[in-house]
Amino acid sequence: MSLFINPFNQHDPDRYSIWEMLVKRDIEAFIENDWEAVAGDFIEEGFMGIDARSSDNPDSWNLSFPDLKSYRQFWLEQAANFTGTDWEDDPKKKLLEATTMRDIDISGNSALVHKKFDGAIKKKNGRIELLNWQTLYRCRKVKGQWKITGFTGFLPHPMGNVAASKPPVELPGNASQHVTAGPYSPVLKINPGQLVVISGQAALNQEGKTIGDTIEEQTKVTLENCRNQLESAGSSLNEVFKVNVYLKDISHWPRFNAVYRDYFTEPLPVRAVVQTGLLYDFLVEIEMWAIRK
Repeated sequence: MSLFINPFNQHDPDRYSIWEMLVKRDIEAFIENDWEAVAGDFIEEGFMGIDARSSDNPDSWNLSFPDLKSYRQFWLEQAANFTGTDWEDDPKKKLLEATTMRDIDISGNSALVHKKFDGAIKKKNGRIELLNWQTLYRCRKVKGQWKITGFTGFLPHPMGNVAASKPPVELPGNASQHVTAGPYSPVLKINPGQLVVISGQAALNQEGKTIGDTIEEQTKVTLENCRNQLESAGSSLNEVFKVNVYLKDISHWPRFNAVYRDYFTEPLPVRAVVQTGLLYDFLVEIEMWAIRK
């Protein structure tokens, strides 16, 4: 028996079709990490997605998705992270249970759709991931088919100060680190939806083996490890605002900078660089602070 029961009947075909698009088709595609299943539900020309960043203050909202291409990339990354997580609960069932979409305002061929999430899903490690946000979709009917023209998403639900309802610190479900790591988390989301911090990264593979003999080689591997940790928490190098760098030999600074500079765009993160003793045969260690996308 299907989990999806459309609350609108065939006597209300517009709302019925919008629900099928934004609930049933959206969840199924997300679970299967299948963008092609929903690609036809968007109007590419003029598409724009606003990220409220879990805030009810419009001054903090971002134009994170100025076009459909940028949103597609984000959607694919989020779907891959979600499907790559070891869930204790049935993810499709939990997403559907958390979803409410009954408020659909239609005027002619335009619609404003209120989609809310209020629930939680349990991981196999025992941690609980809260599903609490809402999105306002702007839709238009084209040749008899409803499509998405844009949205304002990741709004808090309910609106207002909801910081108390969220855990202040969270380990991303797909975070990982090398087998020789000590008693620390590799990456944490702070007030999930806001900040991401990563522990010092070095030129190590998952087996704990040092990669590279030169400062250039180790810098590149270290920065790639930083990138992977950030992405596991829904961030990226583009969202980094603070970097701390530890060099075994400060004379390597110019050579380190030559590699480092290629990984960042303007405005460059603030940074501190110090010479210090490092473990094993590390030549460099890097830690970062970032915001979520």
